[in-house]
Amino acid sequence: MGRMAYYLSFPLHAVIWIFFNFRKFDVIITSAPPIFTGIGGIPAKLIFKKKWVMDVRDLWINASISLGFLKKGSLFEKMSRVYEQFCYSSASLICVTTEELGQDIVKTYKNIDKNKLRITPNGVDIDLFYPMETPKKNQIIYAGNIGHAQDLEDVILAMKKVNEHFDLKFLIVGDGDIKGDLEKVARDNNLMDFVEFPGLISREKIPKMYSESLMGVAPLKKLKTLEYAVPTKAYEYMACGIPFVGCGEGEIRKLAERSGCGMIAENSPDAIADIILYLLNNPEKQIEMGKKGRAFVEKYYSRKQIASDLKSVLECIEFEKPNPIMSDGINYARSQ
Repeated sequence: MGRMAYYLSFPLHAVIWIFFNFRKFDVIITSAPPIFTGIGGIPAKLIFKKKWVMDVRDLWINASISLGFLKKGSLFEKMSRVYEQFCYSSASLICVTTEELGQDIVKTYKNIDKNKLRITPNGVDIDLFYPMETPKKNQIIYAGNIGHAQDLEDVILAMKKVNEHFDLKFLIVGDGDIKGDLEKVARDNNLMDFVEFPGLISREKIPKMYSESLMGVAPLKKLKTLEYAVPTKAYEYMACGIPFVGCGEGEIRKLAERSGCGMIAENSPDAIADIILYLLNNPEKQIEMGKKGRAFVEKYYSRKQIASDLKSVLECIEFEKPNPIMSDGINYARSQ
């Protein structure tokens, strides 16, 4: 209940602010999840006739069901679907991070105008994240939320096989709901010598840690409802010039193949270990993939360029000009 109150408090305060300040803006952007942020967009669009952009980064309800946090067919799910349907139908523009996410919205909700969809991907600050000249360490890295959607347990278990051949440490940087569970997995399997949990690290120190690492990992659980997802850390690895080993299907596999910087493993310790070992045995391949990754994010996923493109889109809807919709699945950060 505490978390629900937190999720609701911001949009309710936003509604109050909108009623007193509606003359000060022309466009409102609400970002989800959580889904409740849309509460602020409704009065801005329907009462004050402002343009409403929904920035959708996750299908929260679908993911909650697939991860076991929400019962399919429950009253809360039904009410949430009605609310989200209303939001998607009312919005002037729907920005999504990947092509797959946009397709899922159209499939899940009724009569959504495809012309309202715009791919605005997650990006990376290529000035902050870049390949640093620092000695490499015998380590691989994960940095980010330690949550239920990530298949970090299989990566931890993979370290047993990897360390039969190489002296390698796996750093899991960050915090999250299952950090304690993963520490227990490492302890119970006598892997604490190979797995380290440094905790929360300031963002400014992360690029150096990436540059010191041989590769990054971006393991998603193999769920249909996560096929639209690309962990932002994958872009950060690429920007720092290191290859990544991923798990999952859909957009994460597309990114690995199109960039030439990633390799996707099946969700099992053996499969993950085999790909890590392949890269460890081929240092030239690591370097080649890292260079491809850096070039790819510079071209397609620079946060500055994505922000510039979004600014152009907002100007289009503000003055009711035609809005160029991206759908070619690769040239994400450039308008046609």
